[in-house]
Amino acid sequence: MKVRNNESIDRALKRFRRQVNRSRVLREFRQNMNYLKPSEEKRLKAKRARRRRHRNRSRKRL
Repeated sequence: MKVRNNESIDRALKRFRRQVNRSRVLREFRQNMNYLKPSEEKRLKAKRARRRRHRNRSRKRL
């Protein structure tokens, strides 16, 4: 990433952070730091889905 003309370092750093967040590079890096067995990954995915369904049901009741 190049710093533009008349752009402060702080502004360029903010732009860089935004690009990294949008590209999800950091999220993938953190996920790959620890190996998850496929069965464990499947279990966590099901758990997240249960929580999401529960939240959506409770929101519809209100």
